[in-house]
Amino acid sequence: MKLLLSGLSHKTAPVGMREKFAIPEAELPRALRELQRCGATEAVVLSTCNRVEFALSVPENTDAGPIVDRFLAEWGFVDVSAADLAQHVYKHEATEAITHLFRVAASLDSMVVGEPQILGQLKAAYAIARAEGTVGGLLEMVVTRAFNVAKRVRTETGIGQMAVSVSYAAVELARKIFGSLKGQTVMIIGSGKMGELAAKHLRRSGASRILVTNRTWDRAEELARMFDGKAVEYHKFISALPEVDIVIASSGAPHFILNREDMQRVISLRRNRPMFLIDIAVPRNIDPRVNEIDGVFLYDVDDLSGVVNANIQERARKAERAEAIVREEVDRTLARIRLEAVTPTIVSLQEQLEDIRAAEVIRTMRRMPGLTPEQQQQIETMTKAIVNKIAHGPISELRRNAGHPEGGQAVEWIRKVFHLHE
Repeated sequence: MKLLLSGLSHKTAPVGMREKFAIPEAELPRALRELQRCGATEAVVLSTCNRVEFALSVPENTDAGPIVDRFLAEWGFVDVSAADLAQHVYKHEATEAITHLFRVAASLDSMVVGEPQILGQLKAAYAIARAEGTVGGLLEMVVTRAFNVAKRVRTETGIGQMAVSVSYAAVELARKIFGSLKGQTVMIIGSGKMGELAAKHLRRSGASRILVTNRTWDRAEELARMFDGKAVEYHKFISALPEVDIVIASSGAPHFILNREDMQRVISLRRNRPMFLIDIAVPRNIDPRVNEIDGVFLYDVDDLSGVVNANIQERARKAERAEAIVREEVDRTLARIRLEAVTPTIVSLQEQLEDIRAAEVIRTMRRMPGLTPEQQQQIETMTKAIVNKIAHGPISELRRNAGHPEGGQAVEWIRKVFHLHE
């Protein structure tokens, strides 16, 4: 068997093109069956917002490229021409396919290196393939190995531990201040996208209550429903702040909507319990002098961007170590594949020698009917030892050469010498 990985990603195609190739989750089982109908032995399809990839295993003597080409032509992707395929679709075989799959699983090929979502998406794609029965051999071994590689990369490098988006950086800073975000109350001021994303991260990190305020009441209610929270009237939001632990300000107001005097009264009512303010708005929504108040922690876009840039540089350093791990794991996987490739030859050699031994023992026993059971057992033991010693050299040579690209020549030589059939 041999491997092929074909597809397109954010690195080779704009979002408009990726949209044309996207396969809804409900359609993945049919796509897997179609790939098998087109000639694939095994198939896994990974379709996300940033990539659509087809991982296949095919018989050794099969040209894998036309299988994907046929599938793409027959699936009916909207407005996809041959020129589109040539420009945006890549194909990797054998070692390149394994390397690419390992890098994808370890999030080294992601738009944001180190993000954890891609591993979950790959596991989901694999689960669908298993349910459809389109994995169960070489491809399954490589995909499941990719999961282990991703785990090793995260464990040994910590590449995913540092925030590399402004919204997530805000959450990491909040976690440092509060320790745990479980049970914390969050208020979103305005309807900016980064504020919305920060609120999503905070909710996933354990924040239990979300308050939303906006100049437009309908928009406030819409966001509140999104987070299963509560809308607060805009002209009353300051009076609600004493019960709030984290504020995310992203309104379009051209002036400060929170000043030092307001926050001084709020923190007094909170009996000096700490508050975390994230001002993602430009122009800023919160008076910088608020940071002078004990127990108030204010961060604006520049503060968060500084954290993000430092973390991106650190992730780049850790990615170098991660790439080395991937190369090491690819070599280990290739050695395993080559060893498994010679296993049928080893089994065939052992079976043939055992057939010869058993036939000769039976012939000998017939010519010597007076042998006692103990003598018969001694003959069995002696002949098995002879066969094992004869087989030891060829089998050791097969295993030793399995890890080398030229190992196929040793296999072919031994098959000819011992007249082994395919």
